[in-house]
Amino acid sequence: MIPDFLVTHSGGFHADELLSSVILTRLFPQARLIRSRAPEWITAGLDRIVYDVGGLYDAAAQIYDHHQRGAPLREDGQPYSSFGLIWKHYGRDYLASSNLPEAHIEVVHASFDMSFVLPIDLVDNGAFSPSGPLAGLTLPALLETLKPDFDERDPAAEDRAFHASLSIARSFVEASIARSAAKLRAEAVVSRAIAAAGQGRVLELPMGMPFRPAIMKAGADHLLFVVHPRDKDWCLTTIRRGDDGFEVRADLPAAWAGLSNGDLEAACGVEGASFCHNGRFVAAARTREAALAMAELAVKEATAVVVVPGDMS
Repeated sequence: MIPDFLVTHSGGFHADELLSSVILTRLFPQARLIRSRAPEWITAGLDRIVYDVGGLYDAAAQIYDHHQRGAPLREDGQPYSSFGLIWKHYGRDYLASSNLPEAHIEVVHASFDMSFVLPIDLVDNGAFSPSGPLAGLTLPALLETLKPDFDERDPAAEDRAFHASLSIARSFVEASIARSAAKLRAEAVVSRAIAAAGQGRVLELPMGMPFRPAIMKAGADHLLFVVHPRDKDWCLTTIRRGDDGFEVRADLPAAWAGLSNGDLEAACGVEGASFCHNGRFVAAARTREAALAMAELAVKEATAVVVVPGDMS
């Protein structure tokens, strides 16, 4: 059934119904978006999808609320918001409408659910509260800054703010899904490069791309550095140990830190070396040959066995 109306509540808005609206308006662009708490609107009907309001979760009746007693939970017991429910029932159709290859839909649906949808669900239900200096920069917090001020007297202000915020929220959803899809496309390229590298410590790629997921999937624990061309030079980068944090498998040599051009050439002995970040996680060179030479020097230092004087073991 193609709905004539997409119905959510009026008044102040939150990330969950805003992001639900992103999904539904993409799938049903002809439907009119209604923001209301009037009983005649928030009751299930054959001509509508109702979400984040209505006091009921009934997919067959196309009503998706989560505020009532006995609200739906995920299999692991974590709560759904309206966004989680809409993504559960309409996310795959959304991905198909985005021209994602059919073979990638389930993978992207699951990864987006865990990395993007679930955090929105938890925050909306009060099951998780971000803290610290970055708490105000979470997506739910940023979207709420787009609401009208408390003393705004124009009764149409909330609806105008909601629709203006919808395009911003859409950008985040589309960008996140595009990034997930890109990682899957990159995986095949990186996998071929891993095979070509054999037991070498340096992975050479034809361009910059997400590489860590494929490295982890392949179990290529021997790899220490990645080399690839950029717009006008070549990049030498480290490989992070985990998804979070900045610890890497091996740092670039300490003697290179913060140097560039002639100073870096003198420090590493490679003509064409052009830059090394002070944090020693990325460097650059003017040619492929120079980048590979720097990579081999970095490997040699990273794998050198330190002999302690007097230690005969």
